[in-house]
Amino acid sequence: MKKIYISLILILIFFNNSLNAKNDLYEKIDLFGEVIENIKKDYVDDVDQAEMMDSAINGVLQSLDPYSAYMSPELFKEMQTDTSGKFGGLGIEIGMESGVVKVISPIDGTPAAEAGIKAGDYIVKIGEDQVQGKSLMEAVKLMRGPVGTSIKLTVRRKNIKKPLEFKIKRKIIEVQSVSSKIISKEKNIGYVRLKSFNENSDNQFLKSLKKFEKNLKIKGYVIDLRNNPGGLLTQAINITDFFLEDGEIVSTKGRKISETRKFFARKGDEIKGKPIVVLINSGSASASEILAGALKDHKRAIILGENSFGKGSVQSIIPLKNGGGMRLTISKYYLPSGKSISEVGVTPDILVEEIGDDFKINSDKDNQLNYAIRLFNS
Repeated sequence: MKKIYISLILILIFFNNSLNAKNDLYEKIDLFGEVIENIKKDYVDDVDQAEMMDSAINGVLQSLDPYSAYMSPELFKEMQTDTSGKFGGLGIEIGMESGVVKVISPIDGTPAAEAGIKAGDYIVKIGEDQVQGKSLMEAVKLMRGPVGTSIKLTVRRKNIKKPLEFKIKRKIIEVQSVSSKIISKEKNIGYVRLKSFNENSDNQFLKSLKKFEKNLKIKGYVIDLRNNPGGLLTQAINITDFFLEDGEIVSTKGRKISETRKFFARKGDEIKGKPIVVLINSGSASASEILAGALKDHKRAIILGENSFGKGSVQSIIPLKNGGGMRLTISKYYLPSGKSISEVGVTPDILVEEIGDDFKINSDKDNQLNYAIRLFNS
């Protein structure tokens, strides 16, 4: 009888808490309606109420994290349109931070990278439009345009007082995700640069490894993930699996059971245990961090360079009834150690910051790559 009595009390408490939560929610909805009504009645200028509601919806999503966002029907349709031959891009992966667009990574060989945009830059103006107050998708829309046309970006950069201006010409962005070559005088180090994780990256990557493995002089590899903004999770898993005999590669955790999974390596190391140095920087994000983090946790590679970006989440595009859509974070990545990548990134085993204003990846001025080469010859 006592147990039944206690259970009834717990049910009543739960019901009362739920009722209070609902009442609080209804009060907030009433408050929101009151604010809208006062704006409509007393604000100094006429306000487009539909646009105001879109901004409110987007504000809710952007309060969750830098990657969730709302797309109006017009914007959602544009994002889904095949832009081949009509629109060009700049070649940057971006996110939001404190209401400002932050560059996650400029992709090698694209107009943004060639103009000098760097990971970590904050874009404060696009053309003559202030970015503050705009959504991530609105900023993307402003940066898109006809191929061959130019856009001016004004950016703020860490440790530089004055804003920097870049005039960038749009073009069709076609990224060859994998490139490779021999990089030492002794012809004994295989270098593989991975610029993104697209649908065919694993096949291209494996083809490069097999070509190198035919060279009996090869004693180790440099895998360059700098300024790689990520891409497909499956590709990160497949490429990591090339170097591991067993063990966990990555896990994802979300509220839904379907979004909570673990991925493991299959037996077989494509390079038979040869040493690996992985290069990362602040532009290495998402799938790049999975690859670098898993190899670090398994002590399969030395990670060299700078701390990675810290984008450890998965987004899904969800269509809405009004014809618009929302980009929503549905799960987070976790490394084999159980650590989350979100906001902390992957810390290199050897910290080597890029040096000089004339620094360029994979050139004579690339002090990070030169350091990696010396590791093999020490």
